[in-house]
Amino acid sequence: MKKRRKICIVVSSEMTVRAFLMRHIAALSEKYDVSVVVNTSNTAFLKQLGLSANLVSIPIERKISPLKDLYALLRLAKLFKDGRFDVVHSMTPKAGLLAMLAAKAARVPVRVHIFTGQVWVVKKGFARCGLKWIDKMLAGCATHLLTDSNSQKKFLVDEGVATDRTLKVLANGSICGVDTERFCFAPESRSVIRSSLGISGNEIVLLYIGRLNRDKGLLDLAAAFAKLCACFNNVKLVVVGTDEQEIRQVMASICREWEDRLFFVDFTDQPEKYMSAADIVCLPSYREGFGSVIIEAAAVGLPSVASKIYGLTDAVDDGETGLLHEPGNVEELTRQLHKLIQNPEFRSRVGANARIRAERHFSGARVTAAWLEYYGRILEHDGKAFF
Repeated sequence: MKKRRKICIVVSSEMTVRAFLMRHIAALSEKYDVSVVVNTSNTAFLKQLGLSANLVSIPIERKISPLKDLYALLRLAKLFKDGRFDVVHSMTPKAGLLAMLAAKAARVPVRVHIFTGQVWVVKKGFARCGLKWIDKMLAGCATHLLTDSNSQKKFLVDEGVATDRTLKVLANGSICGVDTERFCFAPESRSVIRSSLGISGNEIVLLYIGRLNRDKGLLDLAAAFAKLCACFNNVKLVVVGTDEQEIRQVMASICREWEDRLFFVDFTDQPEKYMSAADIVCLPSYREGFGSVIIEAAAVGLPSVASKIYGLTDAVDDGETGLLHEPGNVEELTRQLHKLIQNPEFRSRVGANARIRAERHFSGARVTAAWLEYYGRILEHDGKAFF
């Protein structure tokens, strides 16, 4: 009986597995012996998700912590050496750096990292140079590099982090695509969510879903929303996500005259329900690898207003499935939202286009199939370059 190849996927948090990797891990586990390294104390984590992969708990912290990082690096190197893995595949910056360094030290033949956005894009001076150098070092330790959008690939090539030959994009981009059966318009969810928030059926709901921090452009969104409230008496803003930087208080201060129209909701594992309750999804971010929330909302039939940055220019077909604006330009953000609010026919047409594009180009099944094909080619060639 032919021995199954061994793959180790390394991430730093449970959320990364839940949000992006469940379908991929399930599909890979049918063909390969898959282990998942994640920072968790829940030994039944993967089983609870219905996954048959092996769980290895290693404390990989998101923030820089020299002693803890060294400990995690040594644990990973020992795991890779003892486990005799054919492939180590990492995702997210810290997990990627530690996994690629450890896998190279352990002489793992195939070392894959997927770039999902660069923190250093919004940094300046030494911080930018230092973080960019880390990405270059990570790339140098990997044998294969992926990125989740074509525009991010161009950015990384232009910045000298990797070459056009070494960086690949699977399918049409995104890490996991979108489950179009889960993410679809649900009238019942629209009614329930709006009722729970005290929002009537004829009001226009702007929606943000994601981590709450300044890099997401939330203060720009708050400023634009305040301007829109002065023009429309039926506009509401719903912000869903974990507050990482006490953003809620600042947003509420910006919108103090219209605070009764601003709603905050903690993290939800059912974002599709809030999308069904909304009319426009907003992502005025300063940095994104792809912007998965855009295609998830698109599958629900929502038009989007997002910043014109790499990653989001792949997720939004400007003028067809949403409207783009220059990052940090509150006036332009306000104008783009105004266009969709005041013109329901245009809003409906753009939303319908978004659903069609999400189904056609970004289905989860299509992206998972691309992962399986990619692994098949890597292992068929024993890790050698095959493009």
